[in-house]
Amino acid sequence: MAYPGIWANSYGQMYQGAPGNNNNYAQSSQYPPSAQTSQQAPIPANGQAEYGAQYYATQGHYPNYHNNYYVSSTQPALTATSGSQVTYQLQEPPNEAIGEIKYTIDDTDRRRGGKKSKKRDTENGDSEIERVFIWDLDETIIIFHSLLTSSYAQRYGKDTNATLQLGLRMEELIFNLADNHLFFNDLEECDQVHCDDVAADDNGQDLANYNFQTDGFRSANAAGAICLGPGVRGGVDWMRKLAFRYRRIKELYDTFKDNIPELLSSPVGEAWRQLRTEIDQNTDNWCALALKALGLIHNRPGCVNIMVTTTQLVPAIAKCMLYELGPVFNIDNVYSATKIGKESCFERIIQRFGKNVTYVCVGDGREEEIAAKTHNVPFWPISTHNDLMALHQALELEYL
Repeated sequence: MAYPGIWANSYGQMYQGAPGNNNNYAQSSQYPPSAQTSQQAPIPANGQAEYGAQYYATQGHYPNYHNNYYVSSTQPALTATSGSQVTYQLQEPPNEAIGEIKYTIDDTDRRRGGKKSKKRDTENGDSEIERVFIWDLDETIIIFHSLLTSSYAQRYGKDTNATLQLGLRMEELIFNLADNHLFFNDLEECDQVHCDDVAADDNGQDLANYNFQTDGFRSANAAGAICLGPGVRGGVDWMRKLAFRYRRIKELYDTFKDNIPELLSSPVGEAWRQLRTEIDQNTDNWCALALKALGLIHNRPGCVNIMVTTTQLVPAIAKCMLYELGPVFNIDNVYSATKIGKESCFERIIQRFGKNVTYVCVGDGREEEIAAKTHNVPFWPISTHNDLMALHQALELEYL
């Protein structure tokens, strides 16, 4: 029986026998000849840089070739019903193996002397990480912006007004959480790329009885309370209060990331539960599909999920909490590219984890694709439910 939003057949052997898997895309004899040709060269043994350079040099621009594989069967990948629900059906794999698998990303790790971790050791932190998956947020993991623009409804034949209302309700929840609990009124004009960017100014003061409302962080003028201007931000006292706010945000995230209703008031918590259910139904469980892939990465030794989003940092953290992404994204792994752009964020991440780590970028937009190409990072494009299913399958079969 096929359920809406869940693929009907098991993951099975979709990737079995894929030849020369030296990038992240699904392989098939049904690929265009040009795409097949680009897959034949083996992964070089001397690390991410040459691997990425060869990947882009041979790849050209083949958007969503893994998606083409899944929708090429006579059985449509998306079958719409009168109730606007969608049933997903993956193409059945061929009866015989296409060829022997020669290379995966793991082969690259072994050739350069990498050693797979036996377990996730959080105390050792980043030094234990061997593979980093850099994710975009909106329209990759969650469906939000396209609800507000009605582009999702138009693409999948949904009720445009109904999906717009869902987007507006979620937007209200995001900014209520950001304003009421995450100091967005204070921090909107003091946005950071990462929560620890001002940690050096934190003196470690106990915040249990600290009054954020009366600490003088905001300065009043004729137009009302506003964040102090850039010329005043160098003050030690002001920077310390800024750091306190980001420390409290981290504490709230770590405390409530697994139980957001506990942070929200009872009526708001119930409204959030109902809204999440309605969004999942109207987006055919898009976020659930993404969470399957994220969960596999999070639970795999030596791997980590990193988020790079163009949303400001505080609203991005609110989105993570409201879409229940906390269990697969530590707050230390959330970056906002609003101020510096995604390419600079990628550079920071590579500096953090080092050049001997394997990187994979997952996203839906040109900005992250260009950033990935600049840093020789393979890019897995997401534009449909099938792309998320293919990604999950590649992860499950350990091709990524």
